[in-house]
Amino acid sequence: MDLIATPVRLSTAEATFEAQFTARLHWSADTDAAIEQRVAGILADVQQRGDAAVLEYTARFDGLTAASMHALELTQAELKAAFDTIPAAQREALQAAARRVRSYHEAQKKANGESWSYRDEDGSLLGQKVTPLDRVGIYVPGGKAAYPSSVLMNAIPAHVAGVGEIIMVVPTPKGEKNALVLAAAYVAGVTRAFTIGGAQAVAALAYGTQTIPKVDKITGPGNAYVASAKKRVFGTVGIDMIAGPSEILVLADGSTPADWVAMDLFSQAEHDELAQSILLCPDAAYIDAVQEAINRLLPTMPRAEIIAKSLTGRGALIHTRSMEEACAISNRIAPEHLEVSSRDPHRWEPLLKHAGAIFLGAYTSESLGDYCAGPNHVLPTSGTARFSSPLGVYDFQKRSSLIEVSEAGAQTLGKIAAELAHGEGLQAHARAAEMRMKKQ
Repeated sequence: MDLIATPVRLSTAEATFEAQFTARLHWSADTDAAIEQRVAGILADVQQRGDAAVLEYTARFDGLTAASMHALELTQAELKAAFDTIPAAQREALQAAARRVRSYHEAQKKANGESWSYRDEDGSLLGQKVTPLDRVGIYVPGGKAAYPSSVLMNAIPAHVAGVGEIIMVVPTPKGEKNALVLAAAYVAGVTRAFTIGGAQAVAALAYGTQTIPKVDKITGPGNAYVASAKKRVFGTVGIDMIAGPSEILVLADGSTPADWVAMDLFSQAEHDELAQSILLCPDAAYIDAVQEAINRLLPTMPRAEIIAKSLTGRGALIHTRSMEEACAISNRIAPEHLEVSSRDPHRWEPLLKHAGAIFLGAYTSESLGDYCAGPNHVLPTSGTARFSSPLGVYDFQKRSSLIEVSEAGAQTLGKIAAELAHGEGLQAHARAAEMRMKKQ
């Protein structure tokens, strides 16, 4: 029997177009409960047993048995040997493609968030179009405290990016609305706002309801339920990050008044009992002074009970051998907020690689960054500053690659693409490129 292909035929003039079109586009990233449970088991097993678990699953699912993980690791020599053994045409095609990809991404690195393009020697145009998201949802916490600053920090960069519609959700326990939060929404230009919170608010933003429009991305921190919900809807919508408890790490050389540092530690501890406040300092006497300040100032704090539980359960005052060692430990922790409370903070800043925000000098309290310094206070937590960044305009934009190949370019690129496509066994890819090449 001859094979046939029958793509669906649709017409926008038909009354059923929207339903048919939507059905054609529909694809769900959701997996069934059995798969979720199985994946969860594998993740937990690898986390607990490490290499042994990876070897076991590799043998079971890939049919590849190895005595150790070293046997599964490809050496640089093996990679080089593979390069040396493939046909010369494939080597040249790989290298030519790599040069072009590298050149493009070097241009991307210099673009500073703006659209850009350039033409290569064949007259082909390559570039990137930067456009804002159409609609975003911002989650503003509203449980143990009110956070008007979070409204500003989420909505304003969205506005600057050019987002068309900003939907705010904020819980109002027992119906108590915080005027400062609502005022901040007005100042920041929030489009619509709903007094809902928790996982249900995340779901409403992600999927849309009869009243709440579906958004393209959800930003803003929340409690454990909010974090779990954001993780689960990722893929249906974008998210900024999974936020954990608030953190502060202070690197001190002993020159800042101990009361100041103690209060800075309080400033995160008062968020909730799971918040973490850490001091790293090479001066043992200064650490004693900070502890004394903690004892003296704690009774004066309205949220003393929360601060005490946080500092007792998760806080740390760490005596280091040097400021250099303190910087190294800080990089391992990758804290959300990092204060460099020293006489010469710029001496230590080059040593600090991982932090959500770095506050330089004794006068730069973390609280100034929370409210009004300018940089965003929505920051990576739980060590994720090793690979992620503060919320910014870039979180509310997406990028489309621009490619316009000239006739001359089609001759050069067609040869490269066809060679690699044939190597991958994708003949239609190769033929599509070859059809645009002039007959030799």
